[in-house]
Amino acid sequence: MNPPVRVILITDGDKAARRAMEFAAQRLGLRCISASAGNPTPLRGWELVALINKAAYDPVLVMVDDKGNPGLGAGESALAYICRSEEVQVLGAIAVASNTRRARGTPVDVSITRDGRVIDYPVDKYGLPDMHHAVLQGDTVDVLRDLKVPVVVGIGDPGKMKGADKLQGGCEVTTKAIVEVLSRTLGHCPGAVRLEPPHQPTVP
Repeated sequence: MNPPVRVILITDGDKAARRAMEFAAQRLGLRCISASAGNPTPLRGWELVALINKAAYDPVLVMVDDKGNPGLGAGESALAYICRSEEVQVLGAIAVASNTRRARGTPVDVSITRDGRVIDYPVDKYGLPDMHHAVLQGDTVDVLRDLKVPVVVGIGDPGKMKGADKLQGGCEVTTKAIVEVLSRTLGHCPGAVRLEPPHQPTVP
């Protein structure tokens, strides 16, 4: 029997998030399941696990998204399925903040602010410290409360945050959040982080 595939879950799947995750995966020497992107998540949990198992190597980045649904939507259902699969070892989750109301939110171990600081409380969707809430507010994060995820790192909108996480700047916040998960669970980052962002063609 093959060992479980190591996975990091990201609770956002829009176009900006997909580009940020693909970029960070390339930068860190990881794999990204681009087909998991969508708003909401287009694939069911078992379909995502099948794709995860086809990855050439791991760790693998997988996106899930509820598209603002404050209840248990497609993204959270897929997230729960993946976490409970014996074929997957979830290293951690990147919990993405949003303006969704009526959601319970989730506690985080740490958050990465838009200026790259590691803090012990949540951030908002712009990557600013959110000291008014005890938990991170987001539309695809509630189910994390009920799952045994080793590390939960909070961030604002991947690829956005008022330009702080843009592709042309190297998606520094997203990259740092992934490295934080890897460092806390594996003790190191499998890939080599380049000091300068690699050349990236202009994205329309």
